[in-house]
Amino acid sequence: MLEQKAIVGEVKVIVFRLQDEEYGVEVQQVKAIEKLEHITRVPRTPKFVKGVINLRGVVTPIIDLRKRFELEESEYSDSTRTIIVAVGDLEVGLIVDAANDVIDIPVDAIEPPPEVVGGVEAAYLRGVAKLDNRLLILLNLDKVLSTEEINQLDALEG
Repeated sequence: MLEQKAIVGEVKVIVFRLQDEEYGVEVQQVKAIEKLEHITRVPRTPKFVKGVINLRGVVTPIIDLRKRFELEESEYSDSTRTIIVAVGDLEVGLIVDAANDVIDIPVDAIEPPPEVVGGVEAAYLRGVAKLDNRLLILLNLDKVLSTEEINQLDALEG
């Protein structure tokens, strides 16, 4: 009898922190990690949209992930970072408490997401990685923003 081969490989992710949880986003979706800089408010945007920044000549919408995930707000600190990610054709900055490191996760360590993890809806999650004594919540960036929200942010960029 032939033995089925397990899916092999690794996923490289940027690890960041929100509240007391660690999250990951695939490296190929990350354009840059920046220190928090001045954000220009934009009227009539959703509450989780902090505004826009001028990042090397490009107007980039900034989202506070704590607000997006309806987590408790906190003061920004020296470790607060903006992770610039690509969501479709749009570049968006995500404000996180800290960006820790880059790690490789074996594909077989990733499990489907439970319904809710740390208050974050399962729709936003790609899966949960079990690594030794830590759990890493992997985000599905395509679901963090709806098509309507992406169009709104795209208009800010324009």
